[in-house]
Amino acid sequence: MSHPWRGSVAVRVESLFAAALIALSLTIPALAQAPPAPSARFVVVLDAAHGGNDAGGTLASQDGSSQPEKAFTLALNVRLRSLLAARGIYVVTTRESDATIDSDTRSATANHANARACLSLHASESGSGIHLFVSSLPPTEPARLNPWKTAQAAWITRSLALAGMVNSALTHAGMTVTLGRTALPVIDSMTCPAVAVEVAPEITSGQAQPTDVSDAGYQARVADALAAAIVQWRSESRTEAAQP
Repeated sequence: MSHPWRGSVAVRVESLFAAALIALSLTIPALAQAPPAPSARFVVVLDAAHGGNDAGGTLASQDGSSQPEKAFTLALNVRLRSLLAARGIYVVTTRESDATIDSDTRSATANHANARACLSLHASESGSGIHLFVSSLPPTEPARLNPWKTAQAAWITRSLALAGMVNSALTHAGMTVTLGRTALPVIDSMTCPAVAVEVAPEITSGQAQPTDVSDAGYQARVADALAAAIVQWRSESRTEAAQP
């Protein structure tokens, strides 16, 4: 015997199941899916750290003025994006304004873009020169699905290679560079070569006062060197892709 109510119950069950799946997909992801096979377009993600409610550190200048770190990283982001775009490189940014962006959204932006490289931009009054950081996660073999919080582990080797290229470009431009490994919540969930770039005041021999990070000339030199590194990275990536 047929029961008309069975069909309506089945529809309601299917609807509830679909709603549960949608709700689950909106929660913080537990897994990061490896990006698909590289496309012809070379994509770089620029992550201007902080923003909105998160001002970051306070960067003081010799003239007594100061600015929040979030303003510096956004300004460097805009300058570097223009340089890369002028060289035919497609750029995706995690923020274009003074907006609050959480760590998972920043990571997901890079992963969704199938980025070939990501530079996370920071600034500091501590130390001198440029500090480059790669995730401290131990390297692992790539997998189709990687745990979200440690997805970068499969990319550590490539990230170290990218850091080396950025180091060479900055050193060639006459800047002092310090390399390190540390836990990086945003980068640790990324499935692409990624490096955190922290700009500190520049101290040179014979110079009475350090060059503040607010100095436009200093910012321009940093951006030019970073752009040169990414162009070289693109060139080597193309060479590797062409190899049998």
